[in-house]
Amino acid sequence: MKYVLIVLAVIGIAASSLALREHYRTYGEAPCDINDRWDCGIVNHSPYAVIHGVPVAVIGIAGYLLLGVLALKRAYRMMLALALPGLAFALYLARIEAHVLGVWCVYCVISLGTISLLTLLLLPTVVRQLFQDSSAEA
Repeated sequence: MKYVLIVLAVIGIAASSLALREHYRTYGEAPCDINDRWDCGIVNHSPYAVIHGVPVAVIGIAGYLLLGVLALKRAYRMMLALALPGLAFALYLARIEAHVLGVWCVYCVISLGTISLLTLLLLPTVVRQLFQDSSAEA
């Protein structure tokens, strides 16, 4: 499980890094400008791509890096505690893409899938750990 989670964290870092590159790219032909519904440039240049002056992609890189380190240490409970708000934030950003901007970012969707999968893998692992801990105490 540890290595699967590390690979997912690396995928998240890669997707967030590509989104950050897009954030700093000047307007023009973007590699992820697919059609009217899929354009990372529009999403990553929107006001929603920055929080207090920090690009959301930087937050994603830092979050996935932390999740990767925690996976290496097998700190699955801490990972889940961080992955759940990460998933909530990714869903919030997806809602903005769908209902406010009307445009999707491929890198953001990859990140959403990655944090979703991380969370879904961590949930049963942590629940199993909790039951093992409680049965060991009894």
